[in-house]
Amino acid sequence: MTEQFTAHATHRFAHPVADVYRAFVDPALLALWFGPLGFHVPVATVEVDARVGGAWNLTMVSNDNAEWSSPVTSTLEQIEENRIIVGTSTAHGIPGVEDGTALSLTLEFAEDGDGTIVTLTQGPFPEFMRDMNIAGWTQSFHKLEALLATPKEFFQQP
Repeated sequence: MTEQFTAHATHRFAHPVADVYRAFVDPALLALWFGPLGFHVPVATVEVDARVGGAWNLTMVSNDNAEWSSPVTSTLEQIEENRIIVGTSTAHGIPGVEDGTALSLTLEFAEDGDGTIVTLTQGPFPEFMRDMNIAGWTQSFHKLEALLATPKEFFQQP
C-alpha cells in the first residue's frame, strides 16, 4: 500500500469570521468559490445541512469538459458555528487511495484581529494527491478571498 499523508493548509482572510464561515455553509456562496482553477460548482449540486450527521455535498465540474466531474460527499461529524467544521467522506476512484477509505476534513476558523485564519486538515492521501489537494484548496481560498471582497450590493437582486 502507498504511504499516506495528511494535507495541511492555512489561509488568512481579511474578513470577519462570520463572513468566512458563512461561505462554507451557504450553498449559494459555496458554489461561487469552491474548487481549483478550471473548475466550477453548479449550485444545484450543493447540499449543506449544517448539523452533526448532516451533509456537505457538491460536485466540481471541469470548465473544459463537463463530463469530467468530481463529487464531494461528506457527513458532518462536528460543527460549531464560526469555529469548526469536521466531515468524513468515503474514497472512491481517488488515485492511490483504496476505495472505501474514510477521508477526514477539518476546517477550523479563528479570529485574527479584523480577519480570520482558516486551518485545513484533510486526508489520508498519497503524497502526490496531498500536494494536489493543498494546491486545490489554496486556489479555492484565493477565489473565496475575491468573493468576500466583492461589495455586498453586487449580489442584491433588483
